Amino acid sequence: MTTSELKPILVFDSGIGGLTVLREARVLMPERHFIYVADDAAFPYGGWEEPALKEHIIKLFAQLLAAHDPEICIIACNTAFTLVGADLRAAFPDMRFVGTVPAIKPAAERTRSGLVSVLATPGTVKRAYTRDLIQSFASQCDVRLVGSENLARMAEAYIRGEVISDAAVLAEIEQCFVEEEGRKTDIVVLACTHYPFMANVFRRLAPWPVDWLDPAEAIARQARRLVPLPDGFEPLNGIDPAVFTSGNPDFSTRRLMQGFGLTVR
Repeated sequence: MTTSELKPILVFDSGIGGLTVLREARVLMPERHFIYVADDAAFPYGGWEEPALKEHIIKLFAQLLAAHDPEICIIACNTAFTLVGADLRAAFPDMRFVGTVPAIKPAAERTRSGLVSVLATPGTVKRAYTRDLIQSFASQCDVRLVGSENLARMAEAYIRGEVISDAAVLAEIEQCFVEEEGRKTDIVVLACTHYPFMANVFRRLAPWPVDWLDPAEAIARQARRLVPLPDGFEPLNGIDPAVFTSGNPDFSTRRLMQGFGLTVR
C-alpha cells in the first residue's frame, strides 16, 4: 500500500484546542493525512445538558465517519471523551477511538510534594470518570479539581490574537495553587486541550514554578501505537482539511488554520 492509499486520521475537538494534539500527532505520524474537525457550532460543551450532548456527538460522528472513512479517530477533548467515549465505541464498534483524559496518573507519578491540581472545564471536573482516575492512580496524593468556566473561551480568543488581561487569567488559575504544612502544589494537569496554548501566560502568572502537564504528546503516542508505520513510506506534504460544524469560521480562525497547515472546507 502506498502512502497516498492510507486512510486519514480524524482529530476531533469542540473548537481549536485539538490543534495541540494534531501538532504532536503529525510529528509521530508523518505518513498520514489528517482531517481536523472543530464542532464550533456547539462550542463550548460545558453549557450542554449531558444527555443532549451525548446524542449530539454520536449523531455527528455517524456523519463524520460516513463522510471521511478515517483509520482512527482522536477525540482531542477531555469533556467529550470523559462523557461519551464509551458510547462512541459502543455505537461504532468497527472504529478505533483514541481518547483524551486528564493526565492524573503521570501527575501522581511525578509529584514530589503530593499536591496536584487538575485544571479543567466544569464538565470534566464533575465526571465520575475523572474521580475514578484519581481513586485508581492518585489516592496517595491530595488532588484539587479546579473547574474553569471561562478559560477555554479565553484560550480560543488568545490563540486568535486577542488580548486577554492577566487579571482575567489569574482569576481562572489561582485556585490551582495550594500551600499547606510547608508543601506547595508542584504539578498542574492541563485537562483541556485548549489550555496549553496559554501555558506561557500561566507560567508567568504562577505564584511559584510548577510543572504544567500537557497530555498532547501522550495522546499522539497512543495513536501511533494503534497505527503501525508502514515500510517504505515518504513524509507527506500539502494541506490537510479542517471542517467546522458552523460552516463559517471567522477570518482569524481561517488564518490560524493555515498556520497549522490546514485549509477550511
